[in-house]
Amino acid sequence: MKVTYQTCCGVNVHKSFLVTTIIKPTAGIEPSYQKKIFSTFNNSILDFKSWLLENECHDVCMESKGKYRGPVFNLLKDQSNVTIANPKLVKVVKGNKDDTKYSKWI
Repeated sequence: MKVTYQTCCGVNVHKSFLVTTIIKPTAGIEPSYQKKIFSTFNNSILDFKSWLLENECHDVCMESKGKYRGPVFNLLKDQSNVTIANPKLVKVVKGNKDDTKYSKWI
């Protein structure tokens, strides 16, 4: 599989929290995954932004479903490349869907 982004983050946005997963390449075959949950309050979104910058992650993808992505997008757009994905294209998680699997898929 061709690597498009060296380090990127998938975000599953809810009304009161964000489930995030940063994917980084490693020396082995499997990449490393770092998962974290943040609140949707501005100070917590800014903590999320700091966490992204600490991990040298400048590419973020989140689903466009719902109105809750607006504040997240507005606070990240100045220092990150934010991609808003079509929900129909990222809704292919099979089996028992949970927020962690979904943020990893995004």
